[in-house]
Amino acid sequence: MQAALDWLEKHHEDIVRGLADLVAIPSISTDGEHVAEIERTAKLTCDLMRDAGLHNVDVLKVGGSLPYAYGEWLEANGTPTVFLYAHHDVQPVNYVAEWKTDPWKLTRKGDRLYARGAADDKGAISAFLGAIAAYRKTSNRLPCNIKMLVEGEEEVGSKNLMTFFEKYRDKIKSDVIVVCDTENIEVGLPSITYSLRGIVAVSVEVTSARIPAHSGMAGGALPDAAIVLNKVLSKLYWDNGPVPIPGFYDKVRPLTDKERAAVRKLPWNEAKFREEIGVVPSARLVMEDGLSMYEQTWRRPAVTVIAQEASSLKGASNQVLPKASAIVSCRIVADMEPEEVVKQLQAYLSADAPWGVEVKVTQLGAHCNWWMTDPNGPAFVAAMAALRQGFDRDPVAIGCGGSIGFVGPLAELFGQAPALLVGIEDPASNAHAPNESLHEGDFKKLMASLVRLFDNLGKLPAGKVK
Repeated sequence: MQAALDWLEKHHEDIVRGLADLVAIPSISTDGEHVAEIERTAKLTCDLMRDAGLHNVDVLKVGGSLPYAYGEWLEANGTPTVFLYAHHDVQPVNYVAEWKTDPWKLTRKGDRLYARGAADDKGAISAFLGAIAAYRKTSNRLPCNIKMLVEGEEEVGSKNLMTFFEKYRDKIKSDVIVVCDTENIEVGLPSITYSLRGIVAVSVEVTSARIPAHSGMAGGALPDAAIVLNKVLSKLYWDNGPVPIPGFYDKVRPLTDKERAAVRKLPWNEAKFREEIGVVPSARLVMEDGLSMYEQTWRRPAVTVIAQEASSLKGASNQVLPKASAIVSCRIVADMEPEEVVKQLQAYLSADAPWGVEVKVTQLGAHCNWWMTDPNGPAFVAAMAALRQGFDRDPVAIGCGGSIGFVGPLAELFGQAPALLVGIEDPASNAHAPNESLHEGDFKKLMASLVRLFDNLGKLPAGKVK
């Protein structure tokens, strides 16, 4: 293991150059216009896998999916098989004027590496392969068996991933899952995520008439669909209390006293948060009274209006609008049932429609369920020890307000395999936003932790990781 750690230190710039090659390809999956670039990134990922020492490397697809890159090394008999997950597709470059560096050129500024995908999630690809190469280039062996999958459509909801898992079940089956697509809550503080919120969404459509009417002829007589829509949506306003949807919290799993005590020991700086997000000075935060930021965003449900449409500002004219629509997105937490949440939204938002207009609330797309695990057992002990040594700081078990829909189903597919979600980002990483970046010091520490994690897992019998 020490030889592997030394190799990482000596070859860090080579690893950074590999990351630079990855981020140079604009593998944007959200607009349907960069399929060729995604194909190139999958091929490059496979080339990097081969160079790191993985075997049976190939580009895989299922149906009409975007490409996955896969590689494995299975010569550590009697040891656990570890499944590594990352993704090579990225978000588009939005708010172009806000970028301070070329988003497609890895740029070192201070202690950070800037580029689209540097943190989400091409840095994870490089970290995994750096740790693998560190062993293969020194001892020519790995302490445990490795199967590595790099997805090409995570940023569009991993719409083919479960079909991929089912098709390649035997090929990918493993004892432990390691996902590198989450966050450390601050730079230098290693974090393992043990809970994720899920997500459901509904469309809200308001109809008051078949066509628009001249506001001089019908204004003040015909119901205004835009006003109705906003009146309906205003029913969701929660001030600093619970969301007022009947039954919304009935099945929410409360934090245990131990969990609450642990969460309240975590570092939190409201002023820093407000500055990073750019919260206007007059705005207050809207957590429920008595709850911390982490309790609110990790273990309480949330409602957000993520889109609203009635007419375009550019094409506005003096009309009473007959139709308006919105998308309402809900983050759900442990023990909530997605189908029940949809029914609650439908009943609440469609009841007592202003002026008696039509209000239609329908589920939008497939839901993504919540996930939560017990961060104990041999695999978690191995991970905590590896992070403690790699970062020289005690790691923390945290929640996450976001969603990674495949974790629960994949763990179940592997026979309730432990899933280790380790951080590659930090609050300043700006994933999905301008000036995305990766903290280079944490990048090094993560790779050193992965080297130790492979070693720790390799010391466990294959059937003794839970």
